[in-house]
Amino acid sequence: MPVSLEFLRGVLGLIGAACAFMLGRSAAAVRKGWQKPSRLYGWILRTAACMIALAIRHPLDATALIVWAVAAAAFAYGFWSASRPRKEEDLVSAIFPDEP
Repeated sequence: MPVSLEFLRGVLGLIGAACAFMLGRSAAAVRKGWQKPSRLYGWILRTAACMIALAIRHPLDATALIVWAVAAAAFAYGFWSASRPRKEEDLVSAIFPDEP
């Protein structure tokens, strides 16, 4: 039984949204100087390839617009989450409880 082309477009859209999330994280890391720009360029190429592949065989439709909107939101969330400082947990009291 062959796989539906619409199903494959959906899977490609999910991969593209995940690449957009990683693109956002990489953009924040390059901005802070934590990564080299070459990693950012790699995520740009991956994201662009997935987003362009959605529109190759089909005209602009709801599926492409929804995936592009989700990818834009994933990029924004990835950039925001990578640019915020992480709060480190103090596990000393959990590992070594106070003993009388």
